[in-house]
Amino acid sequence: MAYQGGVIAYILQSVDPGYVSGETHGLIASTADLSNGIQWYNGSYTTTGATGTAIGTGQTNTSAIVNNQGAGSYAAQLCNDYTNADTGTGVYSDWYLPSKDELNKLYQNKTAVGGFAETSYSVYWSSSEYSSYIAWGQFFISGGQYNGNKNCYARVRAVRAF
Repeated sequence: MAYQGGVIAYILQSVDPGYVSGETHGLIASTADLSNGIQWYNGSYTTTGATGTAIGTGQTNTSAIVNNQGAGSYAAQLCNDYTNADTGTGVYSDWYLPSKDELNKLYQNKTAVGGFAETSYSVYWSSSEYSSYIAWGQFFISGGQYNGNKNCYARVRAVRAF
């Protein structure tokens, strides 16, 4: 369902970090990929501190990456710069690159969210760093998560929390 500038991709469950009984919170995905292929990093192999993998850690990861890598054209910066308006409800500029677990929720709900590429080369970046050279990504045809070199090109879908 369309909501606050995107599509509701996941509703938090009682086992999820950030779940509050009696309140509805979750993830909103952008309606389309922000890139068909972009590098995770800005050309500098460093440890960014973006090690969170759980639901609720993508925003912190994205901020850590952008603060470490600086200005440029790379996955986290693309999401950090994204702004989308929703008629009647406002302009949303708090988008981020999803963490490993948040990205997996997008995969699990890819049909409902829509617009994901599903070929053998359809890899999406997460904001979760594995090491100074490696970050987590996910294949959207099989669901497999892998750790790939930050200089590889992968797709990007932004999310925001609500």
